[in-house]
Amino acid sequence: MQFLLYILIYPLLWLISILPFPILYLLSDFIYVILYHVIGYRKKIVRENLAMALPNLSEKERLIIEKKSFHHLCDLFLEMIKTLTISRAEMNKRYVFTNLETYLDLEKKEKSIALLCAHYASYEWAVSMNHHINFIGYGIYKKIANKYFDKLAKDIRSKFKAVLITTKETKPTIEYNAKHKILGVYGFASDQTPRRSDNLYWDTFLGIPTPIHFGAEMLAKRYDMNVIYLRGKKVKRGYYEATFEVLSEDVKSVPDYKISEQFMRKVEEQIYEAPEFYLWTHKRWKHKKID
Repeated sequence: MQFLLYILIYPLLWLISILPFPILYLLSDFIYVILYHVIGYRKKIVRENLAMALPNLSEKERLIIEKKSFHHLCDLFLEMIKTLTISRAEMNKRYVFTNLETYLDLEKKEKSIALLCAHYASYEWAVSMNHHINFIGYGIYKKIANKYFDKLAKDIRSKFKAVLITTKETKPTIEYNAKHKILGVYGFASDQTPRRSDNLYWDTFLGIPTPIHFGAEMLAKRYDMNVIYLRGKKVKRGYYEATFEVLSEDVKSVPDYKISEQFMRKVEEQIYEAPEFYLWTHKRWKHKKID
């Protein structure tokens, strides 16, 4: 059944991926109308998230952000599909690293790197950095239930020299590489909700008490990795910039959770600057802190 679904959907994905960008974005506009106005996909969740995160804005102002965020979501979805066939030259034109030397200087320290980023702007196209770096790039992702689409996701990233590892594979992979002195950069998108457990670490996110992921920081400390933040920005439709910001070159000297907190402040800065480019469809505040 999984294979049947794959062979039915894959040709459509491939056809979408070869569309010229102007046609691709016309399709995105059409999907937006269906997704937002007809289906109302997760509209309630987005509206609740925006009301909690941006209470200082009027309902009218938040509604504008809401609609823009759905437009961006549709663009993001189709840009992910476009990755199937996009050329390296086209990708480099549309996703630009403003200060690649900052990252490359960190590589010279000869320690592996934990790269933190948010579900903001085009986090998927950040995979293109692997054409510019020397370390092995690992993208950490949640495994797709359909094994054929899971393999497709890995194949797409491998064309950009990235290695996809699941969340369960992350610690064993880092441990193996550390033991065998293999240098890597590990991409963590750690701004969404962690699973419920008894040992959640609570911080604030956009002014709201929020449990946060701290696994990237703890792994960085355990295996003595440098930590860097990738700040994405949507310049205009179909064009993005990314800037590297070093968070720590001496993680063991930093008090526990401080790097994770610093990461959350970076994400907040991006959201307050242009909230429409954040992924609001995730139920970010589903866990409540019990005093």
